[in-house]
Amino acid sequence: MLLGLATFASAHTWIEQLTVIAPNGTFVGEPGFPRGNVLRTSPSFSDAAMTNLIPPDGRSTGNEILSTDPMCMPSQQSQTQTAGSPRLQAAAGSAIALRYQENGHVTLPNNQPGKPANRGTVFVYGTTQPSSSDTLLGIHRVWNANQTGGDKRGVLLSSQNFDDGQCYQVNSSPISAQRQAEFPHTPDALMGINMWCQQDIALPANAPSGQPYTLYWVWDWPTAPGIDPGVPNGKQELYTTCMDVDIISGGDDSNFASSGFIANQDLNYAAVPSEFAQINNPTAVAAPSEPPDVSNGAPETGVPPTSQPAQPTFGASTQGTATPQAAPTGFGGNGGGNGGGQFSQTQTTFAVVTSSAQGEQPLN
Repeated sequence: MLLGLATFASAHTWIEQLTVIAPNGTFVGEPGFPRGNVLRTSPSFSDAAMTNLIPPDGRSTGNEILSTDPMCMPSQQSQTQTAGSPRLQAAAGSAIALRYQENGHVTLPNNQPGKPANRGTVFVYGTTQPSSSDTLLGIHRVWNANQTGGDKRGVLLSSQNFDDGQCYQVNSSPISAQRQAEFPHTPDALMGINMWCQQDIALPANAPSGQPYTLYWVWDWPTAPGIDPGVPNGKQELYTTCMDVDIISGGDDSNFASSGFIANQDLNYAAVPSEFAQINNPTAVAAPSEPPDVSNGAPETGVPPTSQPAQPTFGASTQGTATPQAAPTGFGGNGGGNGGGQFSQTQTTFAVVTSSAQGEQPLN
């Protein structure tokens, strides 16, 4: 029996796995994992072992992000892998997928009112000069695509909607039912019956081989003020995952275009077409502003919304087709969790959910 086929538990989200994407959009090679990864099959696994919430719950100063808040949780502040969770190996310029579970944050939109309609914005920053003392506010919305922001040690590689437009948790919601019909897949040992989300990015073509390249993933998921009575002033809520990729020699050292993407691939082993089309556009999606009545330790950095990413032109050719990556066995893919979510593939303005819908399960 596949793990977690009918599991519902309160859960948050982190990067579970990294995979190289071939030019035709197919996953290839062996997957990689974040620093300090704890596999779901491990006796020591818990959500808390992989969840890095900023600001943390229970902070004496309230919902405030401090200038000292680290980018990485303690178990991810050094470039250390755990047994059974190796780094991804990829050539400079490779396309890679960062995969994560939506945990109901997409398919159950009314469980947490006041959240952005795009379910938050996910960012990926890259650097060859990571530091164990890297802070969220020193990097997030500071490092930019031109590598001219902040201390200039790193670069913004990608910004996308948390909701990739096709991921889902299997539950009773209309969004889940619609996506199950539109994006069917064969349950496997990795995802179970759910369909994981992904953020497709391109590694820099000039990333030096023979050393790790560091990626910082940030999910920015604020609550708007005046919607949820429990947080009348709104709140900031961000999650991070820190990981490294071993840059190996080989490949053509150029970012992959989407012109060769093959339509109707097995979704268990394929990139998201709309994201693959935008893989060389690090500012494809803009983030909504932070709630105005909460402190983040720095001036507000909200940016205007952007329009829908262009869809790729599908190629009928199978040139360059590679063998799909085999799903690892024994890896729990429960995808459980009842978060907030809203069906919106392209909306990036701060539209919000304002009420609960009958039939959806409340958060624990």
